[in-house]
Amino acid sequence: MTRKYFGTDGIRGKTGEYPITPEFFIKLGYAAGIVLTKSWNNERKPSVVIGKDTRISGYMLESALESGFSSAGVDVLLTGPIPTPAIAFLTKSLGAQIGVVISASHNSFEDNGIKFFSDLGLKLSDTVESEIEALLEKEINPISPNKLGKARRINDAIDRYVSFCKNTVDPSFNLNSLKIILDCAHGATYQVAPKVFSDLGANVITINNKPDGLNINHNAGSIYPEFLQKSVLNNSADLGIAFDGDGDRVIMSDSNGNLIDGDQLLFLIVQNYFNKDKLKGGVVGTLMTNLAFEEQCKKMGIPFLRSNVGDRYVSELLYEKDWILGGENSGHILIADKHSTGDGIISALQVLNAIIEIKQPIEEALKVILMYPQILINLPLTKKVDLTSSVMECAINEAKLIMENKGRVLVRESGTQPLVRVMTEGPDREKAILAAEFLIEKLKS
Repeated sequence: MTRKYFGTDGIRGKTGEYPITPEFFIKLGYAAGIVLTKSWNNERKPSVVIGKDTRISGYMLESALESGFSSAGVDVLLTGPIPTPAIAFLTKSLGAQIGVVISASHNSFEDNGIKFFSDLGLKLSDTVESEIEALLEKEINPISPNKLGKARRINDAIDRYVSFCKNTVDPSFNLNSLKIILDCAHGATYQVAPKVFSDLGANVITINNKPDGLNINHNAGSIYPEFLQKSVLNNSADLGIAFDGDGDRVIMSDSNGNLIDGDQLLFLIVQNYFNKDKLKGGVVGTLMTNLAFEEQCKKMGIPFLRSNVGDRYVSELLYEKDWILGGENSGHILIADKHSTGDGIISALQVLNAIIEIKQPIEEALKVILMYPQILINLPLTKKVDLTSSVMECAINEAKLIMENKGRVLVRESGTQPLVRVMTEGPDREKAILAAEFLIEKLKS
């Protein structure tokens, strides 16, 4: 099976590479159980909620994790396939000490990984993650048989989460006038999302909602939006909504089939909060957030900060500043007064709430902000590249000159795949393309 990292972002570790095998997941469950419950002194056993997306390896790894946690004396609550943000919610609402999701997010079925949540529904710190990794090298010493953890299924997990999502909007909120295409990426939202939007009154047409263990994210969902766009046009829908495999990302399509990314969706939510005087502090974006978003925030007098790429870094900066809104252009959006982590379904509901309140279709609502053309090219890595070298610094400065120093240039390594990502953006699309292509050629050489 493909070797991948484990970590709070799903497939990234801190100190090394680990095989995604049942043996490793038993050790991981044991180590996580020991570290995350070491201060537990309640008479009731500590517990963990384990969820997964729809990829075939999840069934095997779920059983292995269950064994590992049980051997550490932790009771196991199993949900079956369910979105990642549902586990953050269920961990808190069920009073568990740990939440775990077996998922490789937007990657294809061959990959898998893991995400941890604390009892507050937050992703783990680097310190705690390093403690878990340190224990992986040690032998498992199961506790006495009378102290082993037990396992049981949470049969109403989906209903609990559906209710939670619907309660993030006002009781008067409804989608009665909207025809919506939902693209579930053959992933973890396939049962939840249609129910949420249908219950709220929308005329829902669901696509890519037949997971078979092998088709998750395959030409579907938020990273392959072409099918969504075509479906919106073919069905004369008001808009389309696409999630990724584990349901923490969302992108949309307007009625004309135009793609709407995370920056645009976050702006509509920010504008709504600002107009209703609900915005607390400012907004957090990432290094990839469109420059037009930052400029629009400045015009509105809203503080704006950039974090490193990754929703955990957005979350950490929001927590540090005590702000409530942030996100990435990939569709990870955090709304801290609604949920402790990024949630594709809840983010989509907040966008719909924003356009319903101003009584405009989404394409009209977005005319107030014109995003700069953003060119993103991924270059597979065959060897380590020093992106901080003087050669790269000179290349980046040359790329900026190609763009006449109007806009931004960003070159970074992917956090989840062996890629270098080159991004250029500015008011002149052709110059941005030339600058990106120039940098790719420099990297190749």
